[in-house]
Amino acid sequence: MSVPARQTCTAATVSLVFGILSWFLLPIIGAIVAIIAGHTARGEIRRSNGTLEGDGMATAGLVLGWVHLAFIAFVILMFIVFFGGLAILLAFFGHVR
Repeated sequence: MSVPARQTCTAATVSLVFGILSWFLLPIIGAIVAIIAGHTARGEIRRSNGTLEGDGMATAGLVLGWVHLAFIAFVILMFIVFFGGLAILLAFFGHVR
């Protein structure tokens, strides 16, 4: 008896590829595509009743996308805090004279 080969979900592959690309070439767009494709892939895999595989790739793409967006948000926050603090210091020392 032959067991049919399970097919890898295309959206899972897309999620992983764009999750990796988000760190090197496509910072924000790649992360968003990785997140959307990852959620889509996980839903397709659950609904396929075992005929599709790739849940690990979808999860990896999701993690890469979400971590990258969190990293970008952190960098933007640090940029605002640094230059905001710098502006406050300059304003304070400008009025001390």
